[in-house]
Amino acid sequence: MTESSVKLAAARRAMDAAGLGAVRLRGTDWFFWLTAGGSNVVLLAAETGVAEALITKDGAWILTNSIEAARLEAEELPAGFSVFAPDWPDSKAADEFAAAQAAGRPVASDRPAPGEAALPAALVLAKRTLLPAELDRYRLLGREAAQAMREALAAAEPGWSEARLAGEGARALLARGIEPALILAGGEARAGKYRHPVPTAAPLGGRAMLVFCARRRGLYANLTRFVYFREPSAAERALSDGAAKVEAAVLAASVPGAGLAALFGILARAYEEQGYPGEQLRHHQGGITGYLSREAVARPDSAERLGRGMALAWNPSLPGAKIEDTVFLGEGGLEVLTADPAWPCRETAGRARPDVWVRK
Repeated sequence: MTESSVKLAAARRAMDAAGLGAVRLRGTDWFFWLTAGGSNVVLLAAETGVAEALITKDGAWILTNSIEAARLEAEELPAGFSVFAPDWPDSKAADEFAAAQAAGRPVASDRPAPGEAALPAALVLAKRTLLPAELDRYRLLGREAAQAMREALAAAEPGWSEARLAGEGARALLARGIEPALILAGGEARAGKYRHPVPTAAPLGGRAMLVFCARRRGLYANLTRFVYFREPSAAERALSDGAAKVEAAVLAASVPGAGLAALFGILARAYEEQGYPGEQLRHHQGGITGYLSREAVARPDSAERLGRGMALAWNPSLPGAKIEDTVFLGEGGLEVLTADPAWPCRETAGRARPDVWVRK
């Protein structure tokens, strides 16, 4: 079976169990997932694209319009889908077509319109559990995103602006066919003040943090790295070590069946043990990733649990220090997908983890 046919079968099993007549998948994340990396994206920042998927017991369609149909069929869609593409000014045709295919039975969607239900939990779980072909794509994406990160930080200079560093990061990603869904760049004056330093004209100065949420064929590689143009101070080293030890605690507990709520508690205790109580409240701590940069963020009231086959991106941070990689929870434990053998590393709790890169 092809990847898309496996996913269609999973959708139909979930539909049948929930008594649904149809599922409409509108989000870019779901379109990428169902079509094995096909894209409905034109506007990069959009959460919904220029096409959606409609699945019933007996059929699978891509609902789009006369502008997009030929390109999607030629470049984005795998076998197994029919295309419904009315003239673009007709804003009602897709809804009428979907209603006819559902034949009066309930409809569910990832972004429910009035009268529609949320997607069954079994289908959401299927999206978050990677197939072997998806893992292969993820490994390549992770390696190349990490290479792009190193390339950008190797070029950076203290007199660069944060915006210029972000632009260099975007260039390095796009040259590899990777979309810069998010790039944060913080120089010496701002990286310690803000957990999300949106790039500005401020100079980098003595150090810089660069953050990627890098997307290709729908999958997200999330990673953070630091470069220093001087020797880090003892206080800066202590903060970096503290963040790494917090991450070590949550990585050790990231096993199949672990609940995100319990993992949030582990993070909170780890911050306290490192001498930074309450830091878990000053920045989200990450969680499950995949076809969204954050499929589910760990919170005290999270109901989600980790499962084998999921990708994770934990995000521990302290003022001016952060550590983040995308990892895969597989049969043999955790595999770091965004590892870069050429990046300086240190060992934390028996794992090789990225260190700050001192470029003097």
